[in-house]
Parts: sequence; structure tokens; C-alpha cells
Amino acid sequence: MNIYPDAYFERVEDINVEFLNKNKIKALLLDVDNTLVDHTKKINQSIIKWVKELKGQGVKLYILSNTNDKEKMENIVKQIDIPYHLFAMKPLRRGFKKVQKKLGEKSENIAMVGDQIFTDVIGGKRCNMYTILVEPINEKDFWYTAWKRPIENKIKEKMKSKQISKR
Repeated sequence: MNIYPDAYFERVEDINVEFLNKNKIKALLLDVDNTLVDHTKKINQSIIKWVKELKGQGVKLYILSNTNDKEKMENIVKQIDIPYHLFAMKPLRRGFKKVQKKLGEKSENIAMVGDQIFTDVIGGKRCNMYTILVEPINEKDFWYTAWKRPIENKIKEKMKSKQISKR
């Protein structure tokens, strides 16, 4: 299985409508932890603005998260007004397929955006979706993510040397 993302961006806010149109992406599945919010559960104003801009351009957005913290998700959704699916169990296909059905889009027109290769990228690839890897918002990780970062960093180094970038 290909573990490399289709595209790489430093920040989620760097993904723009022109890039999405060029790659025939109509919908984004968005990870939450360290992609949209930091470990303190705060969402940056630049992300709120980015979400509004994409929604204004007709891009469908849906949060797909492994978290089971409904209260945290409700607080985030109050600020950005995006539907969400909790406890997705990424990289398993079930959550991806459930949200794809709700979006009513073909898998090739959906991109999974997240900061982790082993959950977001691999899960998206398993469902034939476009995958976009972003750098984590914060270097501090939850314990269940921190152990994977050194492995992911080695993969990212190799990826960058192969020049997988903003296509």
C-alpha cells in the first residue's frame, strides 16, 4: 500500500480552492486534533476564516475524527459549523464510507486532510480518496500519537526527497 500522501502542505489554511479545483476535489474530510485544533482544543482564527472561505466557494466540509469527546467536538463545531463524525476508527474504512455517503460524492472527488500518515493518509488511501498531509499545529501530541511521530517523520523526509508536494 502506498503510504505517501497525494499532496503536502505546511498548514491546513494553505489549501485553496484553486488547488482543489485543479485536483477535482469537491469535499474535504478534516481531521481535528492537531489539524484544526491544538492539544488545548483551541481553534485558530485563521482556520475559522479558511473554513468560511471554502464553504463560500461551495466546497463541502466534514470532520472525521477518531475522538469520542462529543463535548470537545460541539465546542469546535459552534465556531466553524461543520458536520462531524466521531470515533471514526481511522484508518478503518467504515467512518470514511459513512461520511462519503452523507456527502454524496465519489471517493475520487473527496480529499482526506490530516496530520497523521497512519490514520488520515492510510485511511483515505484505503477508500480511494485523495490525501493531503499537513504538519501538526503543535509539536505536543497526545500519548497515543506521540509514539508514531518519529516513524512518520522518517516517512516525511523520504517523501520530501521524492518531491511529493503541492500539486
